[in-house]
Amino acid sequence: MKHDYWEIVQAMPAAEMADLMRRFEDLGLYGVWSPQLQSLPFPTLAAAAMVTKRLKLGSGIALAFTRCPMETALNALDIDRLSGGRMVLGLGTGVREWNESHYGIEYGKPVAHLREIVTTVRAIIEKGHTGELGQIDGAYHKLDLRSFRIGREPVRSSIPIHVPALFENTVALAGEVADGLLGHPVWSLKWIAQTAALLERTLAAKARKRSDVHVNLWNYAAIANDRKQAIDDMRGTVAFYSSIAQYQKYYAAHGFGAQAIAASEAASRKDTAAMLKAIPDEMVTTFAIAGTPDDARERVAKMWEYADSMTLSSPHYFVPPERMNTYRSAIVDTLYKA
Repeated sequence: MKHDYWEIVQAMPAAEMADLMRRFEDLGLYGVWSPQLQSLPFPTLAAAAMVTKRLKLGSGIALAFTRCPMETALNALDIDRLSGGRMVLGLGTGVREWNESHYGIEYGKPVAHLREIVTTVRAIIEKGHTGELGQIDGAYHKLDLRSFRIGREPVRSSIPIHVPALFENTVALAGEVADGLLGHPVWSLKWIAQTAALLERTLAAKARKRSDVHVNLWNYAAIANDRKQAIDDMRGTVAFYSSIAQYQKYYAAHGFGAQAIAASEAASRKDTAAMLKAIPDEMVTTFAIAGTPDDARERVAKMWEYADSMTLSSPHYFVPPERMNTYRSAIVDTLYKA
């Protein structure tokens, strides 16, 4: 394998987890991410740590606001210990609705909130065993850690913290305070180039080097000899993300604002057919990899101009499970084994 690819894993029975992790290591993958969607990332990563030797283990992403910084830091330290130093802590805001409606917590000003979480978690990871933490007087968390001390030294002096981004302000945050940037899975090639330039400027302003921040680009990929079928199967995933009201200005910046609004309105009516109809082919191929193996290789080659590693997923929404598996296999055959 010429490049470093990550895969995504969620909770599953232990025997299935062990088999999947063996296959990932045999493929030479770089790491696995476990997202906080319908399950929590940390138990899955702990299970993966027990049956792997080389894979990086990342929370991709853990919602930053739904647990206190202490709990997040201790989870990361435990998985780093279980894995012998392979933990990567991905922390993101998520969308406002998930935080406020599903978890019942304060979203606040998300970029400032995430900055506070990242710096607080990093302090606990790096100094929690020294007794030097003192008091942390944040806008969202006020902690008195003068009496707190982890009883043993961590596996390593720091754990890399990666921040995901859709918009420019979170890209800048990654350049200022993080060790890695996770590009949103609907980033277009145009957006990738623009954010890469912004990241470089931010790093320069902070006297940091590009090598100080690991860039992991995500994208959805439907690869098939039938280009039309690939586009049709990816349409639902693009429609899902387009329907998120918080993302509409992103689509508007690409000239697809009206289509995103139509998808959002259709989603509010639970009208799947209208959601799909709102998304033209050009919109699908702007925000996702959808086409023949040659189409996929060409687009991925452009992405590698900016990426240190990459995470590719099959279409996830409004597509039959058996076809999702077919597209997973196509990613492996077209890109991992190239």
